Amino acid sequence: MGQAGMAEAAVRYLRSTGTRPVEALPRPELRCVREDERAPLDPAEFRRVLGNFATGVTVITAPGTPPAGFACQSFSSLSLDPPLVAFMVGRTSATWPRIARAGVFCVNVLGADQDGLCRAFAVSGADKFAGVTHTPAPVSGSPRLAGTLAWIDCTIHAVHTGGDHLIVVGRVDALGTGEDGQPLLFHRGRFA
Repeated sequence: MGQAGMAEAAVRYLRSTGTRPVEALPRPELRCVREDERAPLDPAEFRRVLGNFATGVTVITAPGTPPAGFACQSFSSLSLDPPLVAFMVGRTSATWPRIARAGVFCVNVLGADQDGLCRAFAVSGADKFAGVTHTPAPVSGSPRLAGTLAWIDCTIHAVHTGGDHLIVVGRVDALGTGEDGQPLLFHRGRFA
């Protein structure tokens, strides 16, 4: 299933449950970017400069057999009323289709001592939940990882395209805090 198909499947799921996705803005005309329109940016320089912005680190999980999860540093709160959050996921992610099919997810905010947990969820093709203690989030049943600073239990609200990523908007159904401590930060290509 292509990325557009996954987004459409997520919207169909939301409609089947009676949830009305937010109406999207009109789509811009889709066309190929010509060579003369491309910004003259070196991808390595783009990454180096943007790496100066420190981000928190989360693990996005979804229920299933086996459950799905991936490490994510592109997470943000989006709206207070209604309560919405967003995360970005690469279009080539092998985990995203499983989360889209579930229609729900839990954001697990990692603490400074959980860099190993982050690394475990950053790999592809492994059993990411091996040896990881978790309980079901109260609404979605998504894995709520033990020892995290906070958790946010969500239903997929909307999915938008954004270059080589998808922008996933979640409606917050429940949330809470866990352990006290400092957050795990990612800065200049490493944990800070």
